Amino acid sequence: MKSWSRVSVLSIALTASGCGEGAILVKEVDNGGVVVYPYRAEQGNLLSSFRKEAVQLMEEKCPGGWTSVREGETKGRLRQASPIAGANDIVEERRWGIQFQCK
Repeated sequence: MKSWSRVSVLSIALTASGCGEGAILVKEVDNGGVVVYPYRAEQGNLLSSFRKEAVQLMEEKCPGGWTSVREGETKGRLRQASPIAGANDIVEERRWGIQFQCK
């Protein structure tokens, strides 16, 4: 493999691993669970594009409908924004959580 190919593959892998995931079901019980998703403070949690993914996950879990039990900001994570070694660009990802119960 040529050196430029290795660099390209490495950059793509680092970029993909640095991207935050969307909505995820972090806790699942028989009649509900907890789903979390990233959001930007300036955009707000309701306008986050990942909120649609969160609602979709809840609808998949509860085809007969669901009720929000409680929601609010939850523990986020810090990640390095730049794939360049030695760069100190740290980004804080804020996360919103929704505890839900199936109807």
